[in-house]
Amino acid sequence: MSCTVDDRKQVRRAARAIRDSVPTIAVDVVAPNASRHDAWTLDAVLRERESVPPEVLRELALAGLTLQPVPSQVGYQHVVATV
Repeated sequence: MSCTVDDRKQVRRAARAIRDSVPTIAVDVVAPNASRHDAWTLDAVLRERESVPPEVLRELALAGLTLQPVPSQVGYQHVVATV
């Protein structure tokens, strides 16, 4: 898989938008060499959520990211998406 500077920019832009739109515990951008998905990855933990809110899904869609399955946790929502 080819990972480009544009991919990194897309993920960073989505990370900023998510940080600004919903309460978060953490939002990280993970490089392909450090990601288990071998792609630029957005890794976010949202506060007090039972599901992924529409604003986050919208930002992921606008950035062209694919939501990856992660186990649900009580009290927070873990979101992982890749280019």
